[in-house]
Amino acid sequence: MLINDTQISHSGSPPMNDNRQLNDLRDIVVKLEATFISEMLKSAGVGDSRGDFGGGAGEEQFGSFLRDAQALELAKSGGLGLSETLFEVMKGRFDDLKSD
Repeated sequence: MLINDTQISHSGSPPMNDNRQLNDLRDIVVKLEATFISEMLKSAGVGDSRGDFGGGAGEEQFGSFLRDAQALELAKSGGLGLSETLFEVMKGRFDDLKSD
């Protein structure tokens, strides 16, 4: 769903340069990148059971938790650069709306 300028309310919202809002935005885009990385790792077979010598049912059940944790750590450490790009674009968009 695309959001246009008329759907965003400007009244009573604090400026985007507020540190709390910027930190919240950064957290959101890092989580988005982590989800993307986790899906890439899933497609590559990370966290899947390794057959007869694997961890059995427990590995199958909890492999996704390990994969998600690994993806989050990758995203926090810079990951693919997707979160930084999204952060800059979204921050610029809010700055543009603020200046209108």
